[in-house]
Amino acid sequence: MSAAAPRSKAIATWLALVFGTLGAHRFYLHGRRDVIGWLSPIPTLIGLAGVIRMDNLGQDDTTSWALIPILGLMIAQAMLSAIVIGLTPDERWNARYRNGQPDAGSGWIPVFGVIVALLLGGTALMGTIAFGGQKYFEYQRLQAEIEAAKP
Repeated sequence: MSAAAPRSKAIATWLALVFGTLGAHRFYLHGRRDVIGWLSPIPTLIGLAGVIRMDNLGQDDTTSWALIPILGLMIAQAMLSAIVIGLTPDERWNARYRNGQPDAGSGWIPVFGVIVALLLGGTALMGTIAFGGQKYFEYQRLQAEIEAAKP
C-alpha cells in the first residue's frame, strides 16, 4: 500500500460483505498483486458450478453435492473477513491502512456491515453444514443400496 492511499474501514467492510467471495476487499486493501485476491473467485465459481449443475441435473447429482458446500464456505469466509475488518480497533486500522491518520468517516457504517455479515455468514455456514451432512448420509445410503443390489 502506498503512503498516498489511506484505506477506509467502512469501504473495506462492505466490499468484503458484498464482493468478498471474489476477493474485492483483498484488492482494495493489498492491491492488484494480492495472490489470495486472485485465487478467491476460483472456489466461488466451482461452488456456483455445483449450484447450476444441481439446477440442471436435479438433486440426485452427487458431483453437485460436493461442489455446493465450497460456495457456502466461501460465503462464510467472506462474511468472517467483513466481521474481522469491521471489528478491527481504529488505532490498529489507522496504523496499518491509514499511515497513522485518523479515519473521520467510518463511524457506525462498519458496525452495520458487521451485523449484516454475522447474519449472512451464520446462515451460510449453518446451511452449508446442514446440506453437507444431509448429502453425506444420503450418499452413504446410496452406496449401501448399491452394495445390497450386487449379486
